[in-house]
Amino acid sequence: MQSSYLMLVVVTLIIGLGAQWYVNHKLKVYNHVANSTGLTGAEAARQMLAYYGITNVQVFRGGPGQDFFDPRSNSVTLSPEAYDGRTITATATACHEVGHACQFAQDYTPMKIRGAIVPAVNLASNAWIFLLMAGIFLHISGLTTAAIIMYAVVVLFQLVTLPVEFNASQRAMVYMGQIGLPAAERKGAFDVLRACAFTYLAAALTSVLQLLWLLNQRED
Repeated sequence: MQSSYLMLVVVTLIIGLGAQWYVNHKLKVYNHVANSTGLTGAEAARQMLAYYGITNVQVFRGGPGQDFFDPRSNSVTLSPEAYDGRTITATATACHEVGHACQFAQDYTPMKIRGAIVPAVNLASNAWIFLLMAGIFLHISGLTTAAIIMYAVVVLFQLVTLPVEFNASQRAMVYMGQIGLPAAERKGAFDVLRACAFTYLAAALTSVLQLLWLLNQRED
């Protein structure tokens, strides 16, 4: 058990660090490449919203690393680099987050599914490890089974997140093509968005591997 878990830790660590290095590398490269439009990320986001006729979404300036769409307030928040930046990274990031706003406006099914399971995920992500440890130390198989079921909910959430993120990036790329962004800049934006997608893939893969390990230990 210990050797197999150590192997799992090593594999997942390699996957996670590799994905993080790749995304940081791409973001850094294109964060130094100016876009030809001269628009900041915030301006690009607002123009994309207007292009698709979405008028009820606000764009806010957040803190470092805060790039997200919040369906509760129907708003886009961009980090300072993305909000004020006039780079390929800023444009790609802003358009990706607006892609989520477009999904919300159009009732995109995977986004609705992900939103519906958020409460269960919030509970499961915090409770499963405690149930697992309690089940192991108290030798109560029911607690262990409940922990695995809770973790499976977390894994499901990460798997459902994949099409949501991929589709938002696809919408961003389509928009950048429709407004005539130069091919070289679209390629740079694609590199940035693909790198970010790898982090979601890595997270999902490591979670699936963890779940498979738990199920294997349960059977043993």
